Amino acid sequence: MKDLTHGPITRQLIALSVPVAIGMLFQTLYILVDLYFVSGLGDAAIAGVGSAGTAGFVVLGLTQMLGAGTVALVAQATGRKDQDEANLIFNQSVLLSILCGVVTLLAGALLTAPFLRAVAASPQAASAGTAYLYAYTPGLALQFAVVALGSALRGTGIVKPTMLVQMLTVLVNIVLAPILIAGWGTHHPLGTFGAGLASSIAVTLGVVMLWLYFHRLEHYVHIDLRLFRPHAASIRGILNIGLPAGGEFLMMFVILTAIYWVIRAFGPAAQAGFGIGGRVMQALFLPVVALAFGATPLAGQNYGAGQHERVRAVFRHAVLLSSALMFLLTLVCQWRPELFIRLFTTDPRAVTVGAGYLRIISWNFIATGLIFVCSGMFQALGNAWPSLLSSACRIFTFVLPAVWLSGQPGFTLTEVWWLSVATVTLQALMSPLLLLREFRRRLGSGVARALVLPAAQEPKGAG
Repeated sequence: MKDLTHGPITRQLIALSVPVAIGMLFQTLYILVDLYFVSGLGDAAIAGVGSAGTAGFVVLGLTQMLGAGTVALVAQATGRKDQDEANLIFNQSVLLSILCGVVTLLAGALLTAPFLRAVAASPQAASAGTAYLYAYTPGLALQFAVVALGSALRGTGIVKPTMLVQMLTVLVNIVLAPILIAGWGTHHPLGTFGAGLASSIAVTLGVVMLWLYFHRLEHYVHIDLRLFRPHAASIRGILNIGLPAGGEFLMMFVILTAIYWVIRAFGPAAQAGFGIGGRVMQALFLPVVALAFGATPLAGQNYGAGQHERVRAVFRHAVLLSSALMFLLTLVCQWRPELFIRLFTTDPRAVTVGAGYLRIISWNFIATGLIFVCSGMFQALGNAWPSLLSSACRIFTFVLPAVWLSGQPGFTLTEVWWLSVATVTLQALMSPLLLLREFRRRLGSGVARALVLPAAQEPKGAG
C-alpha cells in the first residue's frame, strides 16, 4: 500500500499515470499489431474487425463499471486506513468479475452473428468480424478478472505490477499474431479468427500472472474465499460508482455503432478508414486516459482522509497536464494524419477517410481530455452519475442528428465528424460545471479555488 495523502501532487500524479500509460500503450500495441496483420487480409477484414471491435466497448463499459467502483472504494478505505473494508471491497469485486465473465461468454455465443450482420458493410465484412469476435470472446470474459485485480492494486496506490503484466501479455500477443493470423511458421493462417485467438491467449496469461502476484506478494488486499459471500452494501457501493462510469463506455458503443451504421452506404473502404482512424485515436488518447486513471486513486485516498484541499489540487493539476498533452497531439493530427493511416492500409479511399477523420476529430482532443479528467474525479468522490449525464447528452446531440443527416441528399462523412466535434465540445462545457457542483456538495466551501487557487496558496504538499 502507498499512502497518497501527503507529498507533492504533481509528482504523485505522474508516478501513478506513467505506469498506467505504459501498460495501456502495450495494450494498444497489440491492437495495432492485430490491425497491421489483419490489414493484409483486405478492406473487408479491416471493416469486419473494426465493426466487431465496437462490441468490445460493451465489455469495456462493464469492466469500467467494476474497475471504477473498486478503485474508488478501495482508495477511500485505504485513505481512512481501513484495511478490512478494502479487503471486503476487493473480494466482492472478484466475485462480480466471475459473474460478469460468465454472462459475457453467453452473450458472445448468442449475439455475435446477429450484431455483425446488422452493422457490417458487406457479408464478407460480417463474416470476418464474426470469426474475430467468436475467438476474442473468452479474452473479453477474462478481462473482468484482470480489471478486478488491477483496480484493487491501483486503489492502494500500486500500479507497476499491472503494468508489467500488461507488457508481458502484449509481447505474447505480438509473437502470436503473425503466427495465428498470417500462418508464419505453421503455414495454416487463421485470418481474423487468429487475431481474436491471439488476444484471448494473451489475456489468459495475464490473469494467471496477476493471480500469482496476489498469491505470493500482495499483503494489503488478498483473496479470501470467506469474503466471497455476497455483501449487499459493498456490491451496491461498487455499482453506485461503477454503473454510471461503465455507462459512459456503453454510450461510446452506441455512438460508434451509430457511426458504422450511418456510413455503411459508403462501403467497406470507408468503414475500414474510420476503423483505422478510430484505433489510432485510441492510441493517441492513452496519456490523458492514464492521467485520469491516476487521478482517481490519488483524489480518492485524499477524499477518504478528509484532505479536501488536496482533492481540489489533484483536479487542477490533472487539467493542466491533460490540456498540454492534448494540445501537442492536436498539432500532430493537423500536420500529417495520413501517415498514421498508411501504416495499416494503402487503399487510397480508406486513407482519405481515415486521415480526414483524424484531422477534424483532433479539434476536440483538449475537450476530450477535460472530460476524462472530470470522469476520474467523479469516481474518486464516489458519485459518477453526473459524468454519465453529460455523456448521455451525446445520444441526443450526436446520434439522432447523425441518423437524420444520413438520410439527407448530399450526405457526406465530414458532416458526421464535425457533428462529433460540436457535441464533444458541449459535453466538455457540462462536465466541469457538474464537477464544481459536486465539489460544493462534498468538499464544502472554497469551490472557486478548485480552478484558480494561486500557486503561492497551494496546500502544503500540493507540489
